[in-house]
Amino acid sequence: MSTAKGVREVAYVDIQQAHPAWHKHAGKRGFEKLGWHDCAGGGQIVVQNGVAYVGNMRNPYGTMVIDVKDPKHPKHLAEIAMPVGTHSHKVRVANGIMLTNREVLNQRAARGEVAPEEFQGGLGIFDVSNPAKPRHITNWRTTDKPGPNYARGVHRFDFDGRYAYISPTCDGYLGNIVMILDLKDPARPEEVGRWWMPGQWTAGGEKPTWSGAAHKCHHPLRYGNRLHTSYWYGGFVILDIEDMAKPRMLSHVDWSPPFPWPTHTCLRIPFKIDNRDFMVVTDEDVTRLDGCPPYPSSFMWVVDITDETHPFPVSTYQIEGIGPEQQPGMTGCHQPCEIVMGTEIPVAWFAHGLRIVDIARPHAPKEVAFYMPDVPPGSDRVQSNDVTVDDRGLIYLLDRVRGLHILERVG
Repeated sequence: MSTAKGVREVAYVDIQQAHPAWHKHAGKRGFEKLGWHDCAGGGQIVVQNGVAYVGNMRNPYGTMVIDVKDPKHPKHLAEIAMPVGTHSHKVRVANGIMLTNREVLNQRAARGEVAPEEFQGGLGIFDVSNPAKPRHITNWRTTDKPGPNYARGVHRFDFDGRYAYISPTCDGYLGNIVMILDLKDPARPEEVGRWWMPGQWTAGGEKPTWSGAAHKCHHPLRYGNRLHTSYWYGGFVILDIEDMAKPRMLSHVDWSPPFPWPTHTCLRIPFKIDNRDFMVVTDEDVTRLDGCPPYPSSFMWVVDITDETHPFPVSTYQIEGIGPEQQPGMTGCHQPCEIVMGTEIPVAWFAHGLRIVDIARPHAPKEVAFYMPDVPPGSDRVQSNDVTVDDRGLIYLLDRVRGLHILERVG
């Protein structure tokens, strides 16, 4: 393997025997592994003040709190469990308040395997001023009524310490919508505003032009008075929230079809590059739309949003060496680090681990470093699901099946 300019080759781990399809990308370039924490498979991680908060994919694990002040020796501090049939795989922390999503994990739970007194979809709100002893403040519920949306709850979301920008299911709407909650008083969250794609409000007589809940909010990310919002097979929208009570759509871009994957994340770059504004957009390599060409696996887009009313893609990035044949699901792109530290963007790339993609030249993004973990116990391949950074510049890579890697850039 060649070494990128200015980056020291650290090690090479041959995992050909474990899964031959990915052996040529195994190893690590530009990283030193500081630590690994043996935790259940995670959906999202956030790190603040030397403490990592992990939302887990499967019950009974709900949210784990891990001391990472010594990254070589992570320590388990606390855990919040979830009922059977549900999960709490997303988490955000700000101003000593932790929000976790509460969402049905399967349709059996939605049909009543989980009793109403045990679970209501929405958000769990906690005081984590003492991270080792999270204190439950309240639950915010998406609905108190049984029905098709009963207990489905909230998927991914953003939280700035005052407002939560969430993706709930709501009575009378098809699929998840955009909602803004005010948590000035965390014990009494109040809805500020909502937005939905025309066609979702079926109770209001709207008729969707798509099948099922294909067009639904995955999650909004706030930048200034904008919400950059992924909308699954509905592409993405940019919303003006100058008046939070009345979010207003500035633009809508949808590339599915012809591309078969749902849009997962819209990450606004918080600085100009070549005097222009850009957004990194990732599609998730999960279910595919019928009738689309057999692309190998999902990839990353760079979108010019200098004119917010007319966003346009300027480039894409795909892992080098991927052949033309269609790959198994959860092989390709998933989630970029939502904390932007520069033009080098860490991306959790499912079966290809962690990739650092430099967008300093937006029309020609390139990979400058990568880390391919060992295959976790219980899996036949890597499933890197989320990535974040802390104020020391350390990178935290979370596997969907099992384990948390703590990494440091070298070179």
